Parts: sequence; C-alpha cells; structure tokens
Amino acid sequence: MHNADFQLDPQLAKDCFEVCDLPLSKILLLNDLQYPWFIQVPRVNNVSEIIDLNEAQQSQLWYESKILSESIKHVFQPFKLNIAALGNMVSQLHIHHIARFQNDVAWPKPVWGVATPKHYESADSTTLMDKMATLLGEKIC
Repeated sequence: MHNADFQLDPQLAKDCFEVCDLPLSKILLLNDLQYPWFIQVPRVNNVSEIIDLNEAQQSQLWYESKILSESIKHVFQPFKLNIAALGNMVSQLHIHHIARFQNDVAWPKPVWGVATPKHYESADSTTLMDKMATLLGEKIC
C-alpha cells in the first residue's frame, strides 16, 4: 500500500520521534511536551494533498486516523482533539492529531506559534511512544 523507497520530509524527521508504522502511515510524536501531538504521514512519495492518494489509500488513511484518534483519546482523555492537514510549512502530506486541554498553553487558540516548544526528556518520550505503539498495534490488527 505504500512506497518502499518512502522518504520522510527532513523537517518532520528533525522535529519528531518515530512512533511506529501502520500499513499506510508512519506515526510520529512531535517533540513538544506541552501537547500530546502526533503526526500521521502516509508513506507515499510526492503527495501533498489527501486527494492525491488513490481511493484505497484514502480509505486506509481515514481508518488509521480513526485508530490514532481513538488511541489518543484513550491515553490522554483530552477536552478536544484537533485534527488538521495544513502543509503550509511542510508540503509532504501529513495530518496533525493534537490532544487539547482547557489548561494547555494555547487554549483556546490554535497551537501553532503560541509557545516555544518544550522538548521531552528521552525517557519520557520513549515511554509515551512505546505506550502508543503498543495500543496502535493492538487496534490495527
């Protein structure tokens, strides 16, 4: 379903940790502990819009987005879950899944540009990524 020679955008690779691979998508954790912020990237090269995917890929993308969203809600119990595919800074198709809380630093505004990112300690990011990867693996099968 995905391209074997897939290349992750360098900016996403720099800003994120790799959580796991689903059948279509690579799941990333943005290195900002102020929000549980996951990024879903279909492993298809040269795609910038959802409509650029074929129908089977679009269906799989939405299914994996649903599974990721359910996992985020289960683990973090956010007040609101923000999901967006913008691509203004990184053109490679990617979908943000951000758990929002009424006491987060940006509430109720969008998260972009509100606060300087605060990076995870290595152990904290590893624990969180392992927990999410396990939960996603259980749900996707």
